[in-house]
Amino acid sequence: MANFGFSRLAVVAPYEEHWREAKSAVGASDLLQNAKRVERLTKAVADCTLVIGTGTRAHRKPEQPVIPLPELAPYVGAELARGGRVALVFGPEKRGLTRDDLSLCHHLVEIPTHPRQPSMNLGQAVAVCLYELAARAGNSVAAKDPVDIAKLVLSGELERLAAVVEKTMLAANYSPAAMREANRHDLRLLLRRVALTGQDARRILGLFRRILWRLER
Repeated sequence: MANFGFSRLAVVAPYEEHWREAKSAVGASDLLQNAKRVERLTKAVADCTLVIGTGTRAHRKPEQPVIPLPELAPYVGAELARGGRVALVFGPEKRGLTRDDLSLCHHLVEIPTHPRQPSMNLGQAVAVCLYELAARAGNSVAAKDPVDIAKLVLSGELERLAAVVEKTMLAANYSPAAMREANRHDLRLLLRRVALTGQDARRILGLFRRILWRLER
C-alpha cells in the first residue's frame, strides 16, 4: 500500500495483532499503526459508497458485475470524482472472500491469472490491484455530472435498510426460517444492484419501519 501511495487500511477479524509490528514493512510502520481493526466487514465498509471485492471465478459464479482489472481505475476514479468513498476488499489467501463477504460488494474485480493457478499470494494481489489504480489514475474517467454527496448512499445505510426489510419479511411470514440466510444474501445484492441514492434509501427505510410497526401491532 505504501509503495503505491495508499494509506487507509482496515483489517477485519485478524487472527492476531502481530501485523501491527511487522518488521518487514519497511517505511510503512505508520500505516500499520493507524490501521483500523474491526470484527466484521460490514463495519469496515460502512462509510463507503462503492465496495469492490476481489477474487477468482475458478470456483464460484459471480453474482455481481465483474470488472476486468485494466478497467478498475475508471470505476474508482468516477466514484471518487462524484464525492464517493471506495473500498477494495481482499480475502484470506486460503479461501478468499466468502459468499457473505461478497454480498456486500457492488462489483467484483478479477486479476487475470493462468487457469492452472488462479490463486495469488495476498500481498501480491494487493500490489497488482493498487499498481493498476496508481498507474492509470491519470486516465480515470471522471463523472460527467458530479453528485451532491448527501445523495450518495453509504454501505452502512444499505445494511440498516436490509435489516429492517428482513425483520419485516419475518413479521409477515414471508418465507420459512430456513430461508433467512439466503433471503439476507439476495436482499444485500438487490439493494446494491438497483443503485439507490441516499434519499431513496432513507425513504424506503421509513416506509418499511412503518410497515413493520403495523405488523408487530
